[in-house]
Amino acid sequence: MCLPVKRQVLRALWLFAVLDTGLLLDGGMLYPRESSSREVKELSGLWVFRADRSPSRKQGFDEAWYKRRLEETGPVIDVPVPASYNDITQDPAIRDFIGWVWYERELVVPTHWIRDDTIRVVLRVGSAHYNSVVWVNGVSVTQHEGGHLPFEAEVSDVIRKDPTGSCRITIAVNNTLTLQTLPPGNIQYMNDRTRYPDGFFVQSIYFDFFNYAGIHRPVLLYTTPKAYVDDITVVTDFSDNTGLVSYIVSVKGAVTAALKVTLMDKQGHCVASSNGPFGVLKVQDVKLWWPYLTHENPGYLYSMEVRLNAADGRTTYEDVYTLPVGIRTVNVTSTQFLINNKPFYFHGVNKHEDSDIRGKGLDWPLIVKDFNLLKWLGANSFRTSHYPYAEEILQMCDRHGIVVIDESPGVGIKDIRSFGNASLSHHLIVMEELVRRDKNHASVVMWSVANEPASEMPPADYYFNTVIKHTKDLDPTRPVTFISSSNFARDKGAPYVDVICINNYFSWYHDPGHLEVIPIQLNTEYENWHGKYKKPIIQSEYGADAVPGVHVDPPVMFTEEYQKIVLQNYHKVFDQKRAQYLIGELIWNFADFMTTQGVTRVVGNKKGIFTRQRQPKAAAFVLKERYWRLANETGRLPLWTKYPCSL
Repeated sequence: MCLPVKRQVLRALWLFAVLDTGLLLDGGMLYPRESSSREVKELSGLWVFRADRSPSRKQGFDEAWYKRRLEETGPVIDVPVPASYNDITQDPAIRDFIGWVWYERELVVPTHWIRDDTIRVVLRVGSAHYNSVVWVNGVSVTQHEGGHLPFEAEVSDVIRKDPTGSCRITIAVNNTLTLQTLPPGNIQYMNDRTRYPDGFFVQSIYFDFFNYAGIHRPVLLYTTPKAYVDDITVVTDFSDNTGLVSYIVSVKGAVTAALKVTLMDKQGHCVASSNGPFGVLKVQDVKLWWPYLTHENPGYLYSMEVRLNAADGRTTYEDVYTLPVGIRTVNVTSTQFLINNKPFYFHGVNKHEDSDIRGKGLDWPLIVKDFNLLKWLGANSFRTSHYPYAEEILQMCDRHGIVVIDESPGVGIKDIRSFGNASLSHHLIVMEELVRRDKNHASVVMWSVANEPASEMPPADYYFNTVIKHTKDLDPTRPVTFISSSNFARDKGAPYVDVICINNYFSWYHDPGHLEVIPIQLNTEYENWHGKYKKPIIQSEYGADAVPGVHVDPPVMFTEEYQKIVLQNYHKVFDQKRAQYLIGELIWNFADFMTTQGVTRVVGNKKGIFTRQRQPKAAAFVLKERYWRLANETGRLPLWTKYPCSL
């Protein structure tokens, strides 16, 4: 550890307190949880839907569709929320639609929410891709830019204007990507009328996954008292067998308030308590949060209950919020990644939020299936390529000890116009939103600010130095990286990051078909990177497409045999470099996923070791054998863990 334990905890606590006053964002983003003082009403299910098919895509705004029921404006259909809208109809125009679409849901608000003016009612959208405008009963309540993070607005006054409790929520969502969005894109209009119809345009993107759109995560109404716990920040550490949980609690709606903070173990026993908005909880005989397959009791979580009492002269308020807390530390040396001061080796996957029909929509059966496959595989980690995943997925990671590299949607930053001030300002806000949402997850051990940007361009040096520094200021407790392309000499971001993550596809995009070049080229690249920067390296992507069921011997590209041998040739070099400075390997990809149509993709990207329907290819068994061997080489596992079990 760089500092003595107490000094390190106090420094982190001080930094969070200072930085909290200077952020661009107002308020916290605690995950809505029910308690004795809070209620949650989930609005998942069927919503009314209409795509604005006008040439300008602005008919809905021009005619103020939000002022009346959506079915009164024209033809509507039913769509599920959460889900992408692209794959649920037989209409190709909906599948490929670019522009504004409109959602609507009507509900009755509980009577006591209306009558009791000491209750705040908040509308929260888990994520909607990409720009969103929200109305309640025809009144604009919020708007948000960005497709992968939550946003919310207090709607108490709006719903109380109607004593019947009727509530009509209208959300307009636009998936158009520009050179200033994250990820970037560009709209191209085709004006040659000898080749294209009037008004024809295409959305160009610079990333290799389908631009799914819609309301992808749950929409909720939840309540708090007027005086409430707005935000909580925890920083954990330990010394010998004593755990340290430093915390800051932000309160809104009260000038003065009494706070009681209680930390409880899994059995509900109090292990530490404190009063006041900040402090350090000391836990004797601490149970640390350990990653999956590094300890017989991985993913141990305490519960931190924050109880607020406040009064405004006529009313007494009580608010209760409980936050799961995993006590662990993260540190990086020039050759190692340390969790709880023990070397940790990432053997895991890259993923996508992607599946048949639902696209990127949150789907619990799929989430549970994927976690069962991760554990079966012996994977201890994944990267949220190439955007932040749902909060519910990170909560699963916390509980099961799956380590996460948390990535922003900064993928495909290839155009020099995407390095301007407007893009940079938006990128900084996105990182604030990401850190604000995920800062308390024990599973999140690193922030990734971008994937394979054009870092050789002159503006990129200042751009990424600024984003990386900003992210480190937001969270001084976790390392920061961005994912680099294979040309080490061009990358200017490496001096500022803590861990070098590199993607390469030898014998696939380079020297296709020549498997024999992999060991030579991979070894050369590793030596160049580490020799230049003296930082640990993660192989953050590698792999090859394999069409399931296609077999050829001797192996050729796109067969399952070729994919297996590509992996095995990489693994030989990994085993040599693990003893030196390689700290992880993440296969691309966990499962096949959908992409934009093109001549290089046959109904999506086929680099998954599982099919899109989560059935294993031959490569899955290669990785399963390797990952369990890597796990058992640590010597810290009981014998039974060689046989993985389900959740």
